[in-house]
Amino acid sequence: MAYTPKSVFELIGGAEPIAAMVESFYAAVVDDPVLRPMYPADLEPPKRRLALFLVQFFGGPSTYSQERGHPRLRMRHVPFPIDQRARDNWLRHMLQAIDDAGIDEPARSRMREYFERASAFLINRADPVQIDD
Repeated sequence: MAYTPKSVFELIGGAEPIAAMVESFYAAVVDDPVLRPMYPADLEPPKRRLALFLVQFFGGPSTYSQERGHPRLRMRHVPFPIDQRARDNWLRHMLQAIDDAGIDEPARSRMREYFERASAFLINRADPVQIDD
């Protein structure tokens, strides 16, 4: 009987496609007027953290937790004003990054589902109230 990979990490062939996703994602963040202000001037540290987190979350080595402890995503994102617009921009860039990295099914759907759920979970600000004149 043939071995069938079970983790997304195995399905996509390791860390390289995740690194490509992270590069694509941050290339979009640079030009996003909603998201860019939430990131430091030097994007290399958050790129590295995101790559390590995604590798671990999707079934690869646990370097992220060894270096930073439990991910505690909600706590780590509290300082950032994440409303529906910020979430939607983030998600759009991340889903495009999956496509740009050439992630195939079934990993593609599994990653998309995770990012849709996780990004909604991280919303921590209400949308601004629109006042009609």
